[in-house]
Amino acid sequence: MFEGKLESIFMASQAKEPMHDVDSAQAIAGKGLAADRYGELGGTFAKPKSPDREVTLIEAEAVEAASREYQLPLGCHETRRNLVTRGVPLNHLVGQEFFVGSVRLRGIRLCEPCQHLEELTRPGVRKSLVHRGGLRAQVVEGGILKVGDTVRPVPGS
Repeated sequence: MFEGKLESIFMASQAKEPMHDVDSAQAIAGKGLAADRYGELGGTFAKPKSPDREVTLIEAEAVEAASREYQLPLGCHETRRNLVTRGVPLNHLVGQEFFVGSVRLRGIRLCEPCQHLEELTRPGVRKSLVHRGGLRAQVVEGGILKVGDTVRPVPGS
């Protein structure tokens, strides 16, 4: 069992736009985050619609380690993931349901870094995030996500 925290929320309204941080976001079941590029089907890889494009998460610890180990200054917003967690073993949540505050998510698959991410940031980002690029998740039960929310597994999941 674990209990972690939602440290940051990032969104972009259109593909390739810089991510901006927000204090809260509405998660909509079967859609994603309201006002985010993938929730609005405006992301680079948004079509065809897929549940693994609804929300992405990354561990703050993974970003810090990537920066440190590769001497590559990397801000959490540059990973282009929506939710930044701390104290959450995201790689272990593939196929599992978990709560972020009152929002219920299902881990779909790992979110390995791609060439597109490196093109939008800087050389070396892809290599630094291999196997720690986060998690793609589906919104099972929507609600409002807030920075500081507790992240925890669904009992019995």
